[in-house]
Amino acid sequence: MRLYLFLAISLSLLVAQDTCADTIVLKNGRRIVALSVVVEGDKVRYLTTAGELALPKSIVDHIEKGGQMPVSPSAGAANLAITPPSIQPTSANAAAESGAVHDGAVDREFLAAVASEARSGAAGANEKAAAAHHAAAQFELSRGDMEHALTDERTALAYTPNNLVMLLNVAYLHLRRSEYKQALDYLERARRVAPENPDVPKLAGWAYYGMNKLNQAVSEWRRALALRPDAEVQAALEKAQRDKQEEENYRENESSHFTLRYSGAAEPGLAREVLRALEIHFSAIESELSYTPPEPIGVILYTQQAFADITRAPGWAGALNDGRIRVPVQGLKQLTPELSRVLKHELTHSFIRQKTRAVAPTWVQEGLAQWMEGKRSGESAAVLLQVYDAKRAMSLGDLEGSWLRLPDEDAAYAYAWALANIEYIVQVDGMTDVQRILERIAGGNTTEAAVREVLHGDYDELMQSTAQYLRKTY
Repeated sequence: MRLYLFLAISLSLLVAQDTCADTIVLKNGRRIVALSVVVEGDKVRYLTTAGELALPKSIVDHIEKGGQMPVSPSAGAANLAITPPSIQPTSANAAAESGAVHDGAVDREFLAAVASEARSGAAGANEKAAAAHHAAAQFELSRGDMEHALTDERTALAYTPNNLVMLLNVAYLHLRRSEYKQALDYLERARRVAPENPDVPKLAGWAYYGMNKLNQAVSEWRRALALRPDAEVQAALEKAQRDKQEEENYRENESSHFTLRYSGAAEPGLAREVLRALEIHFSAIESELSYTPPEPIGVILYTQQAFADITRAPGWAGALNDGRIRVPVQGLKQLTPELSRVLKHELTHSFIRQKTRAVAPTWVQEGLAQWMEGKRSGESAAVLLQVYDAKRAMSLGDLEGSWLRLPDEDAAYAYAWALANIEYIVQVDGMTDVQRILERIAGGNTTEAAVREVLHGDYDELMQSTAQYLRKTY
């Protein structure tokens, strides 16, 4: 059977195109893929989707230019293409930074020493301790370790409570973790410190957009642009204004975990059924993943034309999740089994995004979303095995990034293979292993490292085991 069937799955993650990349190779063997790398004095500065970051040159072995970097799936407000505010370099900061991060790791003994110095009340000790923990946080952010990055940035702020850059960086990290209310708390503190700083409304706009509060998001972004021209803010404002204009006359319903907006052309009864179905699906996914998203989830029901105009998704897309679940429902008067499956699929993406801080790769996202909606590998098993046995199968590493450039049949295969691997893990090792993989991804591990830790095998071994499972089961 041809695999075009799988393209009926929604375009749940509208992703950016692959871009050229550089690779930083550290002396400990670790590799960091970046959009661009520049050496400045004793620092290596590099641009990632987390913004511009820096490493001490002393821990870098060499830099490889060129190659392709699969850009991570967009996660709406949670995956910000915004550079974290940078601290002004000083000689004291440089000493603290080089002491805090060297040889490819954070020096916790050094951090303990500067903490002791700060407790002694020595002149400048608080600033030194703050700079050291800030450097540790930036290094951890570069590795995707949001948990430790936030802990160290908050520690830095404790030493200098009114430091604007550190207030903004703590807010930024909460935004990356989809913790919008916490981000706003720090941004309000930052606003009191620097009322005219344009980064405050810039980040506040992202927080309000993530909370589905379009009016406040638009207001903040307009203020940010009045203070300073900014292409990122301009693009975000235009997107929010399109949403706002479309939804101006939409009706609104709420439930425990959702804010639902729907076109006046939609049936009110359908909106109520959608909310009920979403709450049922929420409970089921919450139980399976042992996780509860901390923020309400926005859901928009569109006419077909409005969906196409607002999302600009391909014609075959059945729904889209860019931080808000967007679904075309034109012509429906009641909830259908197909719509219910689409809602559960998209809601799974919202759970995974918030649980992993928006860094889970595409094959995990799509495989688990299909599993949750009820799809299984029976119809595709024979074709998958033919491709695998012919040694033409794409690796899971290849399936981590964007799928938008894949030809139709390759995309269909990618969906089917992603499902098969998740199905194997769940059927053989249980949903607990999926939870553990997601937790390790959230903790900063690469996905293959997370798989290796939990399943005791690398990507190739997982694919081999999945193929054996398909033969035995189907």
